[in-house]
Amino acid sequence: MSFKQPAARAAALTLLAACAAPAFALDEVTVALAIPPAVHDGAPYAAAEELGLFKEANLSVKTIVFQGAGALLPQVAGKRVTFGYPTSEPVIASYFSGKDPLPLRYFYNGVPGNTMEFAVLADSPIKTLADLKGKQIGVGALTWGTIPGGRAALRTAGLEPGKNVEYVAVGALGAGFQALRTHKVDALNFNSSWDDQLEFSGVKIRRIAYPAVFQETAGNGFIAHVDTLRDQPDLVRRFGRAYTQAQFVCEANPTFCVKAFWKHNPESKPAGDEAKNLAEATELLSRRLRRVLHTPDGAARVPGQYDLVAIQRGIDAMAKAGEYPSADVPLQKIFGNEFVPAFTDFDRAALLRRAKAAQ
Repeated sequence: MSFKQPAARAAALTLLAACAAPAFALDEVTVALAIPPAVHDGAPYAAAEELGLFKEANLSVKTIVFQGAGALLPQVAGKRVTFGYPTSEPVIASYFSGKDPLPLRYFYNGVPGNTMEFAVLADSPIKTLADLKGKQIGVGALTWGTIPGGRAALRTAGLEPGKNVEYVAVGALGAGFQALRTHKVDALNFNSSWDDQLEFSGVKIRRIAYPAVFQETAGNGFIAHVDTLRDQPDLVRRFGRAYTQAQFVCEANPTFCVKAFWKHNPESKPAGDEAKNLAEATELLSRRLRRVLHTPDGAARVPGQYDLVAIQRGIDAMAKAGEYPSADVPLQKIFGNEFVPAFTDFDRAALLRRAKAAQ
C-alpha cells in the first residue's frame, strides 16, 4: 500500500488505531426471573459463564429475581430489564384486560412441555384432581403466573378455586416443602423439578398431572419488549444461541454444570454428603433437560420453538375453564419463531467435545 496519498495514509492510520484499541465492552443483558434459580434451571447460566459462552457472544448476562410473573412483566415492559422469563398466561390474559396489551413478545420457548403438577404426600387420600375438593394448595406466591393454568386444571375436574379449593402462598422450594410436610397445606402446585428435589430430600409424594390438553402448552419462555426485538435482533440471536449452547453442554456433561452452578451460587450447595448431593443434583438437571430438549417419546425438540397449534388448544381449554373470556387471541403477536434458526447456528459436534472435556 502506498502512503503517499492522503486518503490512503488516513485509512492506514485508522486501521492501526482500531487494531491498537481495546476490545469493545460486552453488551449487558439482564434477565428477570419469576422464581429463584435452582440447579435444574440455573445451571445453564452458570455453564455459559464458566465456559465463556456468553463472553464469546459478546454478552455480560445477569439474572434478577422478582416475585412472580405479575411483578416481572412491568420490568420488561418498562425496559428496565432486557429479557424476562415468565409463564405465558399473564401475557395472554393482558389481551382481555380492556387496556392496551403489554408491548411484549416471546422469542424463545424455554419450557415447551408443561412441567407444572400437583403433589401430595404419598400417604394422602388425595389421588385425583377431584380429590382436592375442600383442600388447600400451596404455591410460592399468589402473583405466580402459573396459577391460572392450575385453576383451569382444577375446573376440568369440577372444582371451583376460591370456593371449594383454595390457593395459599407458602414460599418457594424449602418453605413450600415444609408446608406440605407439616400438613399446613394438602398439596403443592410446583413444577416437576421442584417435586424431584422434594423426593430427593426423602419425602415420598404422589404426583397428580394436569389434563392432557395442557401438557404441550407454552410454559416459561424468554420475552422482550417489541422495540428490543425490532431494534436489537442480533442481541436476541446471540443470547438465544449462547443459552442453547449452554443447555447442550449441560445435557452432555451435567456434572460440570452442577459444579459450575454451585461455584457461582455457593449458598445453593447443600451440606452433607457431597458425592450424594452431586449425584442427585446431576440427576435433577438431566431430568429437566430431557423434558425441555426432548418430547415425551424421546424425539429431539427444536430449541426455542413454539408450537402454536398446541398453544391454541391450551388457550381453548383455558377459555372453556373460564380463565380467559374467549379463545380469540392473536398468537402471532405473542409468540414468535423468527429467531429460532439462529439459536442452533453453531458447530454442535465441536461444542459437545468441549463440553465433555470440561471439568
